Amino acid sequence: MKKHLLLTALFLAAFFLSPQANAAPAEPVKTVLTAQDKKDLDRIEVYLNGLKNVSADFLQIDDSGGMMHGDIAISRPGKMKVTYDPPSNDFIIADGSSVHIWDGELKTQTNVNQGASLAEFILRDPVRLGGDVTVSKIKRFPAKIEITLHENKDPGAGSLTLVFEDKPLKLRQWKVVDAQGRLTGVNLENMSETASFPESMFVFVPPSFVQNQ
Repeated sequence: MKKHLLLTALFLAAFFLSPQANAAPAEPVKTVLTAQDKKDLDRIEVYLNGLKNVSADFLQIDDSGGMMHGDIAISRPGKMKVTYDPPSNDFIIADGSSVHIWDGELKTQTNVNQGASLAEFILRDPVRLGGDVTVSKIKRFPAKIEITLHENKDPGAGSLTLVFEDKPLKLRQWKVVDAQGRLTGVNLENMSETASFPESMFVFVPPSFVQNQ
C-alpha cells in the first residue's frame, strides 16, 4: 500500500500498526485534568456530537514533507469518504463497519475493521472524550485549542491530536503519530457543516468493477 494511503487510513481505522515486537509494553497514559480542562472538553464533545454531515477540502502532509490534496465527506455516525485529487485515483471509504482503501495505481483493495481503533471515535454516536480513550494533553492558544488522545488498551500504539479554531469551535486539523513515531497532519479547508450526501457515496465499489460493466 502506498505511504499516503496508509497514513490517511491512520485517521479512519488507525493504530492497526502494532508497536515493534521487541518493544516493552507502554505505560498507561496518566492525565490530571483541571476544571478548565473539563469545561473545554465538555464544549468539544458537544461540538463534535453536533457534527452530522461535513465536507471539506484537505491538505495532507507526511513526515517527509510530501503533500497531497483532496476532499473529505463525513456522515455521522460511522461514514466517511476520502478522495485524492488527480492524477491520483486513490480513495478511502468508511461504511460504518469497515474501511475500504483503494490504490488506483495498483488497482488493489485493502479492508480494515473500522471499529477496532482509537481514531474511529470521531465517527461514533455519541463521541466521548473518555472511556476507552484518554486525553493526554490540552494546549490552548489565543484562538486555537488542541487535544491529544491515546487509546487506553494500547497507549503505545500512537496518538491523535485534534486542532480546533476556538470561539466558536471549528475542527481545522488533525495530527496522527503512529507506533513508529511517524507524524502526519491533515489540514481542513473550505469546510461545510451543512453538507448533504447520497447514501451511495459511502458504498465501496471497486472502479475496475464499474469499468468492466
